[in-house]
Amino acid sequence: MANYKKVDTANLDKIIKKTVEAINNSKTELFDIAESARKECQRLEKELVELKQRTAEIIQSVGLLEIALNESKKQLMLVSKNYDKYSEDEIREAYENADNIRVELAIKREREQYYIKRRNELELRLKNAYKTVEKADNLISQIGVSLSYLTGDLENVSLQIEDMKQKRLLGLKIIKAQEEERQRVAREIHDGPAQLMSNIVLKAEMCERLVDSEPKRAKEELKTLRSCVRDTLRDVRKIIYDLRPMSLDDLGLIPTLQRYLETCQEESELEVSFKTRGAFEQLRPAISLTVFRLVQEAVNNIKKHAHANKVVINLEFLEKELKLYIADDGVGFEPGLLKTSGKNINSGFGLISMRERVELLDGKFEIDSTIGKGTRLNITLPLIPEEGVSNG
Repeated sequence: MANYKKVDTANLDKIIKKTVEAINNSKTELFDIAESARKECQRLEKELVELKQRTAEIIQSVGLLEIALNESKKQLMLVSKNYDKYSEDEIREAYENADNIRVELAIKREREQYYIKRRNELELRLKNAYKTVEKADNLISQIGVSLSYLTGDLENVSLQIEDMKQKRLLGLKIIKAQEEERQRVAREIHDGPAQLMSNIVLKAEMCERLVDSEPKRAKEELKTLRSCVRDTLRDVRKIIYDLRPMSLDDLGLIPTLQRYLETCQEESELEVSFKTRGAFEQLRPAISLTVFRLVQEAVNNIKKHAHANKVVINLEFLEKELKLYIADDGVGFEPGLLKTSGKNINSGFGLISMRERVELLDGKFEIDSTIGKGTRLNITLPLIPEEGVSNG
């Protein structure tokens, strides 16, 4: 008969405090992000006001030059008709005056277009900065609600835990995974958008110096600058998508999975087959996110370890549960090894974490794998959980 150890409430409280502390730290970091975004908005607003003023001045200058050019053309016509009444110096002066006005007008018009384009870009950046502030404020509010829920209800967690040792490991894994995720995001931002933004600043400064003296070269630098901005935007979107795909809320689970698997197939040599059956209109966000993360983790494991050529993913909605089937034709492994590796906190967040995610939602997770014959996952999740089941 199995022996059950007494729940270590002191250790449980320590884990809970670490979890709450980690969430508090995340909230503080979000405050910093929101504050930085607000400062960026203020800076952009000030720069936009100055640029609008310069734009208005250059537009007014262009208007005056156009009037002056028309007057010089009239003077040229008068001189041409009555050239015998004017001296050679007066005629030459009339032509030189018209040419000078024409050249200055061309330069002013080009600068006008540059100011207008830059003004439009600043307005777009300011709009995106406002969105960042709004999203950060929303996340802070959501974390506040979550923190209130955790501090109020986690005291009863010990009553729902049967195997204290495994749950303790899960809590430590969550904290470890959170720190690893922060490091990954920080590294991606440093190596991607941060480097590109530095390059953008240098390119922008170069364009400012060249716009008057070497306009052609300035245009070429602006093309490079636009490419850098696009690359930065792509990297930022990828980082945001990895944190949480917004299309889960906007489009739903199935379109999000289709888009993700299509991207995986394009970026790798995997042949992916994805089929669905049935539908469930009021799918809980926790279920949608869990299914997406399960598929994401499974595909990542297959790409890293399975050496597979084909992946089959079937998702079936029944009346009270959904079934997820994932299979590959890779090298396979010995499922019994998971039992020993699961006791180690450093064993990773792969199949072990997938099983724990499913069990937290009162689901079933089955692995069938044979060395040389691939791996098959059969997952069942309840669509209408019993009262008291976690929604996270």
